[in-house]
Amino acid sequence: MSSQRLMALGLRFYVVVFFAYLFLPLLVMAAATFNDSRFPTVTPWDGTTLKWFGELAADGGMWQALTNSAIVAVGVLCLAVPIGIATALFLNTVSSRAKPFLYALILSPLLTPGVIIGISTLIFWRQLGVGGGIFLTVLGQSTFIAAYVMLMVTARLQRFDRTMERAALDLGASQWQMFRRILLPYLKPAILSAAVIAFLQSFENYNTSLFVVGYDTTLTVYIASKVRTGLTPAVNALGLILILVTVVLAVAYEVKRRREAARTVRGV
Repeated sequence: MSSQRLMALGLRFYVVVFFAYLFLPLLVMAAATFNDSRFPTVTPWDGTTLKWFGELAADGGMWQALTNSAIVAVGVLCLAVPIGIATALFLNTVSSRAKPFLYALILSPLLTPGVIIGISTLIFWRQLGVGGGIFLTVLGQSTFIAAYVMLMVTARLQRFDRTMERAALDLGASQWQMFRRILLPYLKPAILSAAVIAFLQSFENYNTSLFVVGYDTTLTVYIASKVRTGLTPAVNALGLILILVTVVLAVAYEVKRRREAARTVRGV
C-alpha cells in the first residue's frame, strides 16, 4: 500500500510540474500585458495599466501581419488537407514493396529544416517568374504540413474495417458513393483534427515563411523584426487575446461535443 501511495504522489507531483511548465510562461506573459513598463516583463512592476491594448489597436502593421497569417493558414488548409487525405488513401491501397519507400519519401519534408524548404521554394518558383508573397508562402508551408495531415488520416485508416467498403461495392455503390457515405464520415474526426493542426502549424511557422513571404509579412516574421527594433507589451496583449479566443473555442467545442453525446444517449 505504501508503494502504491508513493507512486500516486509521484504521479500527482509530475502532473503538477508538467502543467506548471506549460502554463506558467503563459501566465507570466499575460501578467506582463498589464505592466506599465515599456518592456515585456513583470519585474520590476511599474504599475498596472491597460494602455498596451490601445497600443495594439493602433499598431496597423501587426494587424496586417495577423491578417496575412490567417490568409496563409486558410490557404494551407485548402491545399494541404486534400493533398494529405489523397496521399493517405493512396498509401492505404499500395501493398507492394515500394510502400515503405513512398512513405519515407512523403515524410521527408518533415525531416527537412524549414530554412531549406523556404530557400528551395523561393529559388524554384523564381525561375518560373513567381516572387515571394502569400501565394508562395502557402505553397512552401503546404509541402510539409500535408505530411502531418497524411499521418493523422493514415492512423485513422488503419482501424477502418475494409469489409464495409467491399460490402458497399457489392451492393451496387460506386466508388464515389462508398467514399462519401462510408469512408468520409469515418475519417471526419481525423480530418477535423488534421485541419486544426495544419492551421496552427501554418499560423506559427517562421523558418519557411521568412524566406518566401516577401513584403506580405506574417505575424511571426513581424514579431521577430520587432524583437530587433524594440518589442513592447503590445505583443503580449495580442498573445493574451489569442489565448482567450483559443480557450473560448475549446470550451465551446467541448460543450457542443457533450451535448451531442447526451442527445445520442437519450436517442438510444
